[in-house]
Amino acid sequence: MSTTKVAIIFGGASTEYDVSLNSAYSVITHLDPAKYQPILLGITRQGQWYLYNGPYENIANDTWFTPEHCTSAIISPNRKTKGILAFTEAGTITTHIDMALPILHGKNGEDGTIQGLLALAGIPIVGCGILASSLCMDKDMAHKLAAAAGVRVPKSFTINIESQLNIALIDAEGLGFPLFVKPVKSGSSFGITKVVSKSELPLAIITAFEHDNEVIIEENIDGFEVGCAIIGDQNLIIGEVDEVELSDGFFDYTEKYNLETSQIHVPARIAPEKAEEIKATAKLIYQALGCSGFARVDMFLTPNGDIVFNEVNTIPGFTTHSRFPNMLKAIGMTFEQILDEIIKQVAS
Repeated sequence: MSTTKVAIIFGGASTEYDVSLNSAYSVITHLDPAKYQPILLGITRQGQWYLYNGPYENIANDTWFTPEHCTSAIISPNRKTKGILAFTEAGTITTHIDMALPILHGKNGEDGTIQGLLALAGIPIVGCGILASSLCMDKDMAHKLAAAAGVRVPKSFTINIESQLNIALIDAEGLGFPLFVKPVKSGSSFGITKVVSKSELPLAIITAFEHDNEVIIEENIDGFEVGCAIIGDQNLIIGEVDEVELSDGFFDYTEKYNLETSQIHVPARIAPEKAEEIKATAKLIYQALGCSGFARVDMFLTPNGDIVFNEVNTIPGFTTHSRFPNMLKAIGMTFEQILDEIIKQVAS
């Protein structure tokens, strides 16, 4: 039986480049070789594309980019090709692929850009499509659509680079402190600051603008973060609800990938009835934003039991210790089965 050729796209011109490498390594090393042939397409921090044929370990430790293992390549936008063009000294070599699994986090990967290229090329995408990827990356638009679907969202307002700071300061006081300042389109908590006083706000805004041209200023939600891993389009598979326990601050980049002072509890330490309510809310958000394939829906649970939407990660962390696979492992799925299931969604 022939194997399915799956292009694993990793790296990327994004602040989340390192996260992508670790996620991609876990995915590649857990694909069933009897079913799948991974075609590895790496993107450097500078945005150069290469077909990679070296050891998998070199991806994890970021030594993959070497002349002996890399060939300059692109995804052909020609729908007749449905594959990768590699440029060698002997000429152009075409590699057909059956589908592509982008393991790219943040801008230029999780925001609809790579999904647009794949759609143009006629290559099936494992995961969310163009619109859902773009909407979920935009915190303001995602919140508006979730609110329209009847889900509670944090109070917030957005500013652009031309907005007057004094007006932003007045509006922020209306939200109360502490509050959060975030780039509208960014991931892994890059550029996010928890602001506890008015004096800290200008620097927090400057920091957020380093990552995007639009900033969202958002009320603080008391309680803790919970998440749901979802696979599917119509018939959804939903993992156990997880809980982020913080000792201080918020779930920033360091905590997300090192867990220095925080813990993840799977399943969450909440009543079964509340867990089911959270799953139902996650499903509502997932469908309202047009998600398909797979995604992780993050929410807050307040002390009085209210569920408040935070964000959707359309390409969540995919290491063996990441939240998304661990929530699905809690319902009995192995890492290999999780990959099998998300790839199966393309053919269904």
